[in-house]
Amino acid sequence: MAGTRGVKAGWLILSPDDIRGDHALVLTEGKVTDVVPNARVAGDRGFVDARDAIVSPGFVNAHMHMYGMLSHGMEFTTKGRSLKPILEDFWWPRIEDRLNHDLIRLTTEAACLDMLRGGITCFNDILEAPNALPGCLAVEAEVVEKAGLRAVLSFESTERVSPENGQAGLAENAAFIRRQRELGSGRVHGMMCVHTTFTCSLDFLRQARRMARELGGSIQLHLSESGDESRVSQERYGKLPVEVYEDIGFLDEGVLASQCVVMDPVEIAVLARRGVRVSHQPVSNCSIGGGISPVPDMLAAGLAVGLGTDGEVNDMFEVMRIAHLIHKGRRQDPAVMPPRTVFAMATEMGARAVGLPDVGVLRPGARADLIVIDAGTPTPLNRRNLLEQILLYRKASDLRGVMVEGEWVWRDGKSLTLDEGRVIRDLREAALDFWGERG
Repeated sequence: MAGTRGVKAGWLILSPDDIRGDHALVLTEGKVTDVVPNARVAGDRGFVDARDAIVSPGFVNAHMHMYGMLSHGMEFTTKGRSLKPILEDFWWPRIEDRLNHDLIRLTTEAACLDMLRGGITCFNDILEAPNALPGCLAVEAEVVEKAGLRAVLSFESTERVSPENGQAGLAENAAFIRRQRELGSGRVHGMMCVHTTFTCSLDFLRQARRMARELGGSIQLHLSESGDESRVSQERYGKLPVEVYEDIGFLDEGVLASQCVVMDPVEIAVLARRGVRVSHQPVSNCSIGGGISPVPDMLAAGLAVGLGTDGEVNDMFEVMRIAHLIHKGRRQDPAVMPPRTVFAMATEMGARAVGLPDVGVLRPGARADLIVIDAGTPTPLNRRNLLEQILLYRKASDLRGVMVEGEWVWRDGKSLTLDEGRVIRDLREAALDFWGERG
């Protein structure tokens, strides 16, 4: 094995269905090239010794809003009690409409640090900043590249400000997709994105879907995050949101639908038939009182469902734990959402949801995106309980290292790519002005 490098693990998770004890990953040029017993690499200085730890695929955050870091701790000044009035009264005027390139840069830095702390190596972000066009996605990309993370970036195109602003949003996405392809960036990609049926006209949605197909990429949208979209859709079109998208030829395997909280069984069946991918954000769904998504039903229908943070709690250990537990309570069934399913949502299924099938696993040929988790649990680990031990009893502070594309970006509680102290100081200062609380 001379000249090779890799990681020796006490427990190695290649995928939720392939867990091996006392094995090592062999890494070459940012990819996994082999999996061998630790004895095969004994004494090889090119291998990091993590035999007292768990080596796992890095977590995939299937739905993120990095600019949301500015809202952490911000006073919630609205009487709105459902999503649409919350957006109209608070979220749009107080946050999104006030974002500029400087704030986008700061929040991207802070969000990347927050995700690294939570074991996230890959994420799918949606930027909602209508007054920061054009060029705002390039600002994000520069920071993400520096942080060393893998990402899919998009701008949420919507006509809520004006038809012209909606067109500028579509142009931002198209230009960024082309830019990243020309740059040959392996870590940062673009995706077309729209908002909802209540902020976009049908002609606009058709145009966005056509552009995504012409660009050869995917498109994402927010879908029925609360009951508001279903009510508006039926008032406006006499149909449920998914039925509207189906009628205009929008739906196929190139679509990522985020949230999907208030869903009729008919809608789930249509999504499954069309091969639509889904992301589930349990924390934010509860935070706004939107409800609990029927994820078990969507999984049973064969949908690929990823797990996202929505920019709220960016610790994937916590998000997995919540997803593991709330559906059991909702269904009054302890067998719902078993550890293997939830862990898959945070890794390989999440990667499929965002369109990156070569991450979220550590099989040969996959990208070397991994995390090292301390294995010092008070009770024994084995193949049968390992995923449950991680979901219920491990936490972000148990992370020892985070690697992306074969490079360490987080070790021993510290970022190796970003100045954490400076980033936190700068965002705190900016938040004082943004919140209007500077003394």
